[in-house]
Amino acid sequence: MTGMIQPEAEWRAHLEEGRFMIQRSRSTGGHVFYPRVAHPGTGADDLEWVEASGKGTVHAVTVVRKKDPADSYNVVLVDLAEGPRLMSRVDAIAVDEVKIGMAVRARIIDEGHKPLLVFVPA
Repeated sequence: MTGMIQPEAEWRAHLEEGRFMIQRSRSTGGHVFYPRVAHPGTGADDLEWVEASGKGTVHAVTVVRKKDPADSYNVVLVDLAEGPRLMSRVDAIAVDEVKIGMAVRARIIDEGHKPLLVFVPA
């Protein structure tokens, strides 16, 4: 696969451009996340990059508590409107305010000089 851009590297390049992209199978129309070379259910290698709506719903949440409460953060599983589920965090509210079923929208932030996909309340 020399010379090919690997799926994760391509996804990160899209984030650097400020675009939240996911993959979709041309044959089934099913969306896929985590980036990969073939559809996990069918093995089809016809995945294309499409813009994600950014809309989602919190499926699960936990809070990682630190000695300094200001350093605590949440970890969430978000069900995207397109179907895939991904892990991230919800920003812009207190860590204890994130609830299962909460509507969220994606946002790309710069953290440590690299883009990071997070969510905020919708």
